Amino acid sequence: MNKERLAGYLTTIGVVQFLLLLIVAEAIYPGYSVSHNYISDLGNPSYEPTTPHAAIFNSSVGLLGVLLMVAGALFLTLRPRLDKVLGAMVFLAGLGALGVGLFPEGSPYHLHTVFSLITFLFASLSSYPASVRRRGGSPLWGILGTIGLIALVLFVMGYYAGLGWGGMERLIVYPNLAWALGFGASLATAEAGRASP
Repeated sequence: MNKERLAGYLTTIGVVQFLLLLIVAEAIYPGYSVSHNYISDLGNPSYEPTTPHAAIFNSSVGLLGVLLMVAGALFLTLRPRLDKVLGAMVFLAGLGALGVGLFPEGSPYHLHTVFSLITFLFASLSSYPASVRRRGGSPLWGILGTIGLIALVLFVMGYYAGLGWGGMERLIVYPNLAWALGFGASLATAEAGRASP
């Protein structure tokens, strides 16, 4: 299996497991609201009196981070300069996600907030080099990344458009998960003869 296809598999697996376990964590969190709870509330151990939602969320987002870092490192080894830019951005997004899992909400020195912002920013930005790649590229990736980037700006400004802070945060996260899933799957399922060595 070549590096490009492996990066696609890792990205796809990371996103799928995170989406599924995010649903599980939300379902078992007592009284959880997608509008009035942050996504990161799912990882706050102080909010875990009776259910393992924090362990599930933190493990899942940490795994997502590790898989994205490996995928990013694989892109960095490819020859085209565009892939090196993409690899650096994906690696940083993965590093941020790993930090979110290691330093859950409530961690000192605002570490969780810093790593969350790194994840949100570089997940959105990496959609642009992904969208113009010859293999796996699609204008849709850049559009979805732009939606996430606009939502991030609104979120930081405290403007939630009636969605609540949780709803606006999901407008950052879900478009980026969507493009990453589509991009990763397109690389993972590419014909062997068309993929780069």
